[in-house]
Amino acid sequence: MKNRLPRFMRPSMRLYFIILVVFAVITYFFEAGNHLLAVVEGGLILLLALYTHVDSRRRMARMSKYIASVTDDVGNATRDTLWNMPLPVVMFYLGSGDILWANESWRSMTSDREHMFEVGVNDVVPGFDTSWIAQGESESPSVVAVGDRRFKVYGTLLRDDRETIRSALTATTYWVDVTEYDRTSEEYRKTRPATAIIAIDNYEDLLKNLSERDKSSILSDIDTALTAWTAEIGGFLRRYDRDRYLLILQEQNAEKLSRDKFSVLEAVRRITGAGGARASLSIGVGRDETTVEDNVRVANLALEMALARGGDQAVIKNRLNFEFFGGDAAAPERRSKVRSRVMANALGELIDSCSQVLITGHHNGDYDCYGAAAGIYRTASARGKKAYIVVDEVRTMGQKLIDHLRRDDDYDRAFLTPSEAMVIADAETLLVVVDTSRPEETELPGLLESCTRIAVIDHHRRAATFIDNPTLNYNEPYASSACELVTEMMQYLVEQSDIRKSDADALLSGIVLDTKTFTIHTGSRTFDAAAYLRRCGADMADVKSMMQSDYVTAMQRYNIVRLAKVYKHDIAIAVSDRDEARVVIAQAADELLSISGITCSFVMSVCGGEIAVSGRSIGHRNVQLVLEKLGGGGNQSIAAASIKDITIEEASRRLIHAIDEYLEENDDEQLTVNN
Repeated sequence: MKNRLPRFMRPSMRLYFIILVVFAVITYFFEAGNHLLAVVEGGLILLLALYTHVDSRRRMARMSKYIASVTDDVGNATRDTLWNMPLPVVMFYLGSGDILWANESWRSMTSDREHMFEVGVNDVVPGFDTSWIAQGESESPSVVAVGDRRFKVYGTLLRDDRETIRSALTATTYWVDVTEYDRTSEEYRKTRPATAIIAIDNYEDLLKNLSERDKSSILSDIDTALTAWTAEIGGFLRRYDRDRYLLILQEQNAEKLSRDKFSVLEAVRRITGAGGARASLSIGVGRDETTVEDNVRVANLALEMALARGGDQAVIKNRLNFEFFGGDAAAPERRSKVRSRVMANALGELIDSCSQVLITGHHNGDYDCYGAAAGIYRTASARGKKAYIVVDEVRTMGQKLIDHLRRDDDYDRAFLTPSEAMVIADAETLLVVVDTSRPEETELPGLLESCTRIAVIDHHRRAATFIDNPTLNYNEPYASSACELVTEMMQYLVEQSDIRKSDADALLSGIVLDTKTFTIHTGSRTFDAAAYLRRCGADMADVKSMMQSDYVTAMQRYNIVRLAKVYKHDIAIAVSDRDEARVVIAQAADELLSISGITCSFVMSVCGGEIAVSGRSIGHRNVQLVLEKLGGGGNQSIAAASIKDITIEEASRRLIHAIDEYLEENDDEQLTVNN
């Protein structure tokens, strides 16, 4: 309607005739005694219509004569080709879209022979976009549908030098029928191969201590669920290892996976094994590659991503990005001390063979970031290597911890700015990234390019962007914090006597922060790490003192809490248009969880020229899946996002939309699992 109204109101003889007829009718029915006048008006309208029709024919003839005169210098065969060529051709004013001339093929194509020169090109071919011609392009970016046929349109642009208005631009377009080619291309696209690799996440735990009969029964149930799912979407499924399956399907069936949202994940969760453990799958799908081998390679990358994010989910990888499905339920702890020891030994070898160690975390670093950095600093120092912690103290949420560490003389020269770190980095430098695996979130992304040896230690679920090909990658989404991972590794790398009280306090503060004083996302390994740090001299009173906020910060936090509104019964959302510090935003999100009945909270505020969002959860809601939709990340209990170049109102609407999408995608699934 928005496009039809301007076309209808555009000055034309059709509009004038309609107005004249309306006036004649009004005269006849509403002006008593003026019937004769109405009849005269009607006669004049008929004469005017006849004249207009004749004049239109004359204009057509003049246009034909003009085109013929243009081609006088070519032979008759060429001129006949212009008029009778089988390729549809149409000329129109670019500004108004009014058709000037069209050949016989065009009129046959559009099935409109009577009014061809009284309408616009968009009236004949609705939705035809002519902007590409105005931009100087010679062909349309996509095919144009006319009825059941598809056309590729080519065009040229001419300007009448005597005119300066935009309507003086005349476009000539040539319409090539590509229906068969387009259908063949679409069929090729739909039938291209895609691959999926399916892994049973907890194969060992599921079958532990079961009889062979029970093991066969559980594996048979999983096979049955996968076979039924494959029959619905179409594809070829084969098991190639005890806990791995390969699924080959066509691209058109791969598109069903997104619509189906991988319902097989939910079906397999209903299968229980030893000790009531629920079976779970991780699925990696590779698409858009040119060969089956490449699709398998990409599917393996997608599966690795799914496992790094905690498993029990599916990841689709195409040429552009990742798509994530599932992963809402809290995953059981699956870490092994063997893996921790192996990673510790690998890190020790990297430290021993490097010239120096640079340690960096995410920007706006917190206690977990700097606590883990302090642990790596102590490890490198104890092994005789120079180490430095890269900190941007202009934007940090852990200044109190940095000040606490500086009271220890050993940390007097431990901190560098990002620019200072760039200056001293060399080919033999080991860069250790803690508490993040996303390059854009580090203190200085350029530092990643300056160092060839990179170790990543992170507890967040892997996001779509991650540091590519690190020398060591220790990502454990089951851990409570990066400090917990570093504490475990230190037990294999340094003597307990080498760890100072300041180191232990810093590591414990990171664990306390991310677990909200051991209340969320806490496992048995978390308490083991805390007990070890306590033996190393960590003082909970000092940690608590570091984490206290001043009066002004407390009041700012409570002012944000006052703005909170309850959404969907158990979600608290607070939006502030004041410029707040990130630490205040995070603390306000924590504070909202202390309200009875609230299991999930989001706080949004302006922060240094951008919009900052903090999410917290103590229930089954997964705040990471919500804030990933806004470009953020984290884990199930704690997540954050930064949004640039939009207003707080628009950011608030996006947050609500992300929450609604998350609830729609995951609530039914969660209810099924809980039941």
